[in-house]
Amino acid sequence: MSDESQELPVFTTAADMRAWVRKQKKSGRKVALVPTMGYLHDGHLSLVKAALERADVVVASIYVNPTQFAAHEDFDVYPRNPDDDRAMLKAAGAHAVFEPESLYVAVPGAGEGSNVVGRETQHPDSHETYVTVERLQKPLCGGSRPHFFRGVCTVVTKLFHICEPDVAVFGRKDYQQWRVISRMVRDLDFAVEVVGMPICREADGLAMSRGNS
Repeated sequence: MSDESQELPVFTTAADMRAWVRKQKKSGRKVALVPTMGYLHDGHLSLVKAALERADVVVASIYVNPTQFAAHEDFDVYPRNPDDDRAMLKAAGAHAVFEPESLYVAVPGAGEGSNVVGRETQHPDSHETYVTVERLQKPLCGGSRPHFFRGVCTVVTKLFHICEPDVAVFGRKDYQQWRVISRMVRDLDFAVEVVGMPICREADGLAMSRGNS
């Protein structure tokens, strides 16, 4: 399906993304998802390559997930470079990008925080459904950031429902995250194969990370 002369489709709504994926599946194609928060590097692109080896169609998501951030953390200054990200994904062979503005319920007029930007709101119509993996999310990273894996599991659940992948590819640099997602998929009977890929490293051995920049 790859054609360098064609624009890479970028979908911003759940309905459009889901319709595109279902069209691929209706044609008998296997779909892989590579979830990212953008600001991509070669480690992310290695996940796209792995996805291409396991499926006919690869969707990459770019979404800085606000529920992974506490109110005092760096959501507002998190690095973003969507134009470069799309160009890199196209060159890597991805077939579509899911780049939603928000995956959470916005409540017009509810005041600051109503869009769930890393904080809770008491508005009765605000988003209130979250997914947790009770035991595995508590130690290690979960000890210092108790909100983090609840946000990860919730957004990955939403991405799975929207993109309906057969395969989802994650990096094992975030080892606990990979294990938590794998357990969630097992426990909730998602029909998704979760693949964890080895860490990609810089020349000096440091694990590739957007934080390195």
